[in-house]
This record gives sequence, structure tokens and C-alpha cells, in this order.
Amino acid sequence: MCSPPTERLYFATLRSKPKSTANTHYFCTDDEFVYENFYADFGPLNLAMLYRYCCKLNKKLKSFTLTRKRIVHYTSFDQRKRSNAAVLIGGYAVIYLKKSPEEAYRALISGSNASYLPFRDASFGTCSYSLTVLECLQGIRKALQHGFFDFENFDVDEYEHYERVENGDLNWIVPGKFLAFSGPHPKTKVENGYPLHAPEAYFPYFRKHNVTTVVRLNKKIYDAQRFVDAGFDHYDLFFVDGSTPNDVITRRFLYVCESAKGAVAVHCKAGLGRTGTLIGCYLMKHYRFTAGECMAWIRICRPGSVIGPQQNFLEDHIRLQSRRLQTPALVEPQLNIWPGIIVHHLWSLHDGSDEVLLSISVNTGPHI
Repeated sequence: MCSPPTERLYFATLRSKPKSTANTHYFCTDDEFVYENFYADFGPLNLAMLYRYCCKLNKKLKSFTLTRKRIVHYTSFDQRKRSNAAVLIGGYAVIYLKKSPEEAYRALISGSNASYLPFRDASFGTCSYSLTVLECLQGIRKALQHGFFDFENFDVDEYEHYERVENGDLNWIVPGKFLAFSGPHPKTKVENGYPLHAPEAYFPYFRKHNVTTVVRLNKKIYDAQRFVDAGFDHYDLFFVDGSTPNDVITRRFLYVCESAKGAVAVHCKAGLGRTGTLIGCYLMKHYRFTAGECMAWIRICRPGSVIGPQQNFLEDHIRLQSRRLQTPALVEPQLNIWPGIIVHHLWSLHDGSDEVLLSISVNTGPHI
């Protein structure tokens, strides 16, 4: 049993289910909050589960019948469930008890509690980055400091509704700034039992939440003009599935997001690997997240994000931040633009020399 974050709250790893006593109330969430894995990944649990856990624990701590009792959150020796449980109670300590991530983690490893199994990416391959419980707590703390979530005003039903594939498969990483979602298809239909959504399916939600810009990172499946005609700016920044973006793509993405008038909706094929990687670059540049904090927070918001070598890319990318790479200049062709006419621009990306590094197709429509 670990040292309590408060005088009444404890965390324990037990081999069998204990019975509550006159002085102690035991509860377990191992089978209540369950991670839905993609492959060999097993956590961390998503933001809705963290919220529901915090509500549950707040209710217990405020309960009149439990006022004089020690409250013990216990978990099993299943290493995966144990790590997820540790992030839940550690996250509670950071959010509600105002503990630092390090203070919360020290409590979790004190007493007879050993270290925790680190989390891994959503693949079957060799794990190239071990995401620790401490990094998850640090990611939660950093997101809290920057106002990325507020459990006093968190709409858990909305989160759980839109994260489902049939409802759009989308998650906010930074509310009002970054929305990650699964890539749209030419038509809305169900294919082999899997719901697919056309661009038009997203228009009402995007307009309601001030999404002005869409960035596509995968190959062209739908016609970008459909977003443009609806008033959205659309950018194509393709790189291969499962791979990492080159420096030109990364800089261009940062420029697009820094220049966007509203929120940016980013997608690749599933909206996980490539999407999470580039959003992570923005978090590290503008909010000073570490690579670990970045992956932890993005996965808590959207499980399964950032895969394989993309994890190590984020580690390397933050080291490059010290070099303060300048966002490249954009050279726009001279075009005659008449009011009400949608113009298809072809931007040339330069690094300050005369050499064109990349030409990127950009669709710009009337802003909504």
C-alpha cells in the first residue's frame, strides 16, 4: 500500500478482493475502465475514463457515510491494469489535490509498490519508446496548465459520442485549435461493417466549432474542392503511412497552423500516426511539451496515436527545437483574383535560397 496523496486516500496492489471494514472502504476500477487496444497497446486510458474516475473518487471523498473511513483504490497484479490504475489515481492527485507529477509518482512507488510497466505504441512490432506513468502525469499537468481541459466544464457525453467511428471518429487535442479525425471518403456509407464519412458529414460540426482549416496527410481519396466550396481552407502535406515527416513538411505544417484563422482539423488515414506526430510538433514548439508529455497527452485524448518510428522522431524533433528553425517563406504566384472567385493556389516552398524545396497544392476558399 502506497503513501496516501491525502490522509484518507490510498493506492494498493492486492492479489485478492478485500472486504471493506468499519474503518476502510476498498474499491477497484480494473474492470470498469477498460482500454480498447488496437494491437499490443494497453493504455493509457482516455480522457473520458479519467474524468469518470475523478467524478467517482470525488463522490467517495465527499460521501457522508465514508467520512471517517480510509478510501483505498486497489488494483491487481496484472501489470497492464496496474499501470492504468496508477495513471488514474495519479492524475486525480495532479488535477484535484494539486500535487506535482513527481509528488504523485513518488507516492505511487512508495511502500511495497514496485515500478510500473510502461505503455507502448499501437503496433505489434518491437517497442521503440517506453511511455512511463510519470510522463503521463506530466502530460496531464502540462495540459492542465495550458487550459487544454477543465473537468468542471467537460462534456463527457460529447467526447464519447464523437470518438465513435459512426459519429465521425474525432477528438480535440487542443480545444479550439487542433482536432484530430479519421480521413473522409468519397461517399458516406458502411463498407464491410465499417462506417465511412464523406467530407459533407463534417461540415456542420466544423462550422459550429470554428474549424477553418483542414490538413490532409494521406493520399488523396476525396476531392479537396468539396471542403473548399464549403468555405474551408484545405492543405495537402502527404507523407507515407507509418513514416515520419521530413523537415519541409514539418515546417509547412507549423506555418499553416500558425496562420490559421480558426481551429485546424488534421487527418491521415486513421487520424492516429501521422496526425498525432505533426500535432505533437506544434505542442512541443508552442507549449513546450517534452516528447513524452506530448505522446501521453495526445494518446489520452486519442488512443493509438503516434506509432513506431514516429515516437523517436518526436524525441529527435525536440532536440532540434533548440536550433530555432525558421518557418520557411512562402512565395505566391502573382494571380488576378476577383471577388467571389475561388482561386486554386500553387505555393512554392523555399528555404531562403533559390532552390524550390517543395510545391504543395493548397485550396483556399471563402472563409466561413
